[in-house]
Amino acid sequence: MKIAAEAVPVTGAPNGDHVSSVTRAFNELRELIVLGHLPPGGWIIESVLAQRLGVSRTPIRGALHWLRREGYVVEHAGKRNTRIIVAPLTRDDAQELYRLIGHLEVLAGAHVVTLPARTRAKLAADLAAINQQLHAIATARPVDPRRVFDVDKAFHATIVAAAGGRRLIELHDSVRPQIDRYWRLYASSIINELHRSVAEHDDIVEAIRKGDVDGLRRGLDRNWAAGFERISGLIDIFGERGSW
Repeated sequence: MKIAAEAVPVTGAPNGDHVSSVTRAFNELRELIVLGHLPPGGWIIESVLAQRLGVSRTPIRGALHWLRREGYVVEHAGKRNTRIIVAPLTRDDAQELYRLIGHLEVLAGAHVVTLPARTRAKLAADLAAINQQLHAIATARPVDPRRVFDVDKAFHATIVAAAGGRRLIELHDSVRPQIDRYWRLYASSIINELHRSVAEHDDIVEAIRKGDVDGLRRGLDRNWAAGFERISGLIDIFGERGSW
């Protein structure tokens, strides 16, 4: 997500170069967290991160403050001191994230169904084509979990983009990468359930085509609630990650 320079949590009157370095550090650290290269529960050491990114510790501190505000890193109180760690992946956290992004998409959907019929028909066709890709992946062997992730993400992002609200899109973009952490860690075990996601997406597409606001709300709620159930079941099997 692109975040305006003035939103960067730094003190004083930073020059453009400093703001840019904080933004770059934030984006790179967030990507490392989302991809699992900074694992859940891992300790954050400013000097190590500064060396890894090739910057000073000052932009690292600004980036960490930003990451903490968005929930990617958290404070962990130990026996002797408090440390910053990469946010653990837990059932409670997943439930909160899935509910939140589901509500954001329902808000987007409420606007989408008010679009002209021709615009909705085009959107429904685009979404159906994306969902067909997911269906093709579900029937192929072997299944590529990374491709599943990319296609499912494109389906939901298309709905939010069609709503057109800048703040809604930015909120969605700020939350979605946190859900991506769960996907990337557990998705390889979800591939046998892809047919369920495809069917849920079909209901969403049909509701958009008809301009059925209640049907769209139910479809999005069902899709995200079922997504959490699938993740929750895997957490039961494989355990939470990074909990102390």
